[in-house]
Amino acid sequence: MDFSSLTPIEGGWSGQTFLAEVAGERSVVRIYPPGVRGPSAAEVDAAVLRLVRGLVPVPEVLEVRPATDDPDHPGLLVTSYVEGVRGDELLPTLDRARLAEVGTRLGGLLADLGGMPMLRGGPFVDPDLTVGDFGVDGLPEYVETRLPELGHLRPEEIDGLREVATDAQVLLDTVTRVCLVHSDLNPKNLLFDPDTLSLAAVLDWEFAHAGHPFTDLGNLLRFERDPGFEAAVLAAYGARRGTAAEQARDLARAADLWALVDLAARRHANPVAERADRLLRAIARERDPGAPEP
Repeated sequence: MDFSSLTPIEGGWSGQTFLAEVAGERSVVRIYPPGVRGPSAAEVDAAVLRLVRGLVPVPEVLEVRPATDDPDHPGLLVTSYVEGVRGDELLPTLDRARLAEVGTRLGGLLADLGGMPMLRGGPFVDPDLTVGDFGVDGLPEYVETRLPELGHLRPEEIDGLREVATDAQVLLDTVTRVCLVHSDLNPKNLLFDPDTLSLAAVLDWEFAHAGHPFTDLGNLLRFERDPGFEAAVLAAYGARRGTAAEQARDLARAADLWALVDLAARRHANPVAERADRLLRAIARERDPGAPEP
């Protein structure tokens, strides 16, 4: 493949996703450099797309190539190009009624993903989607492992984070089943038809794993806190999964603490990580997972 002919796709932070066009046909090329996520990363992502295709709208896998030790031969995943508008561009333009309509659609999507069972939690480690081990036993232990990277937190914020993490784990333990998790399900990774508001594609499955059923719900509602939108998402989710709105919201906020800690530890990586860091510190200060974004 002639990499010089590829055009970077706007909206991502990895700098590894490109638009390709050959004879008028467009496709999306994701590049996996050696040493990034291991040699099977492209095949794992392709396997996840094939697993969910038909359940949720995703691009079609056209070609996949594992990475080698040669920097000139990185891993590749080529998928179909899907027309649409990214959710982070679309949602701010919608009135309350249309925003609630999108919320209802996304609540159903999250319910579908939350209903895809897995036998146990962990990362996908090979093209067969074998589930590995995250290496930590619960959110409080995870917080402790990341504290060296959270040295900017004040002592009272660290104490608050520990308290919140412990309480959150107690709540998360009330849900024992495990499901497929996208783990980056935010408006930036969703494509919509701007006229019908139908969901055209769910993108960027690189963080997919087997995990807690409320992880994706927490991700979606992390920054999207418009009351009408949130209520529509929770109502649609509850209609499918039978979980009361307040309970689902609390579980979602607890589950999202995993991602907030990880993002805060990488706070200089991109604007989303910086924003997550500010939110995590507010949560720690207030000792409340529902603390508003500062």
